[in-house]
Amino acid sequence: MDKRVLNSPVEVADRIESLDVLRGFAVLGILVMNIQLFAMPGVAYFNPTAYGDLNGINFFIWLISYMFINQKFFSIFSLLFGAGICLFADRAEARSGRSAGLHYRRMFWLLVFGLMHAYLLWTGDILVAYALCGSVIFLLRNRSPRALVVIGLAAFSVVSVLFIAIGMTIEFIPDEDVAEIAAVWAPDAAKIDAELLAYRGGWFTQQTQRSTDTLAMHTIGLPIGLFWLSAGIMLMGMAFYRWHILSAVRSDLFYCWLALVGFGVGMLVVAAGAWWNFAAGWNWESSMFLGWQFNYWGSLPMAFGYIGLVMLAVRRGWLSGLQTRLAAAGRMAFTNYIAQTLICTTIFYGHGFGLFGRIDRWQQAIVVIAVWGLQLWWSPLLMRRFRYGPLEWSWRALTYWRIPGR
Repeated sequence: MDKRVLNSPVEVADRIESLDVLRGFAVLGILVMNIQLFAMPGVAYFNPTAYGDLNGINFFIWLISYMFINQKFFSIFSLLFGAGICLFADRAEARSGRSAGLHYRRMFWLLVFGLMHAYLLWTGDILVAYALCGSVIFLLRNRSPRALVVIGLAAFSVVSVLFIAIGMTIEFIPDEDVAEIAAVWAPDAAKIDAELLAYRGGWFTQQTQRSTDTLAMHTIGLPIGLFWLSAGIMLMGMAFYRWHILSAVRSDLFYCWLALVGFGVGMLVVAAGAWWNFAAGWNWESSMFLGWQFNYWGSLPMAFGYIGLVMLAVRRGWLSGLQTRLAAAGRMAFTNYIAQTLICTTIFYGHGFGLFGRIDRWQQAIVVIAVWGLQLWWSPLLMRRFRYGPLEWSWRALTYWRIPGR
């Protein structure tokens, strides 16, 4: 068989519709998480009392985001990425008996895209972490689903155990190091003002702050946190793929139970975390090492609950018009993810309208809804005319060393 046929991109007809719907759902939802990082100093995402108003409607918007969005949609996105690795490998091996070369070329170019995104546009990039995690977990793709879940939970637990250990040994850490840790959770006004000044400036003014923040993320945040979190969830996504959970072929009853148990357990844990943190006044001793763990662990079953709900909607044909738009957004999720960065940095950073740190959470919600509207409008238009989104097309061309069809 012609090598060009063996090493060729997935055709539209071969796509799994439920995966596209879920991916579109996830890429839109993740903007609710990221808008806080686009619009405010980074500390406000982790410690909402560190910056910005948290009363009235702003508190309500924060609470909705915390309870239903924060980390839940990142978890769905990561599950889908893990499932996508298995799907890509299975299809490549069915064509040619090999997948490793294509996979690692694919991850290399994702890393390149991610580094450009992180260092040139926005510190909050997840593509670098995804490329690195994808390069490692690929080696485990043929393990049994049960083993993938066990290994995934073990990896996911690393961050939790590490922070508990740090919290338990804090009294033995030198005072100057303790002061640095506390300043990460609640930076002083001078540090916040410096971040505000940087991102309200032009692109070159931003670049010093962005490079510093991104380097810290890649040398500290990634190895001790984001890598283990992402890899653990991706491994569970591989298991979900092997169990055919993400293709909407399990029974309605299965997905109902997945949604009910996922939301039932997850919401209780996340709500307990909100109570704990406010009771402790969001102080670093309680919230930085223990308080955040409620959402960390509660978000995982809630992500499963969302998956159950979306799969049930696909099976039952609920909101079919919206599903069509979500599927289109999911088919070009890479493009839409980067488009969110381009739109939001233009709105909030100094090379655009310079609103960084100047609008409240309720106003950020309006921006999110507007971007959703744009992406649900343009995604079907592009997908009717083209086979791939612009970045998906570029990624495929670089992966397969050939120009994909339009």
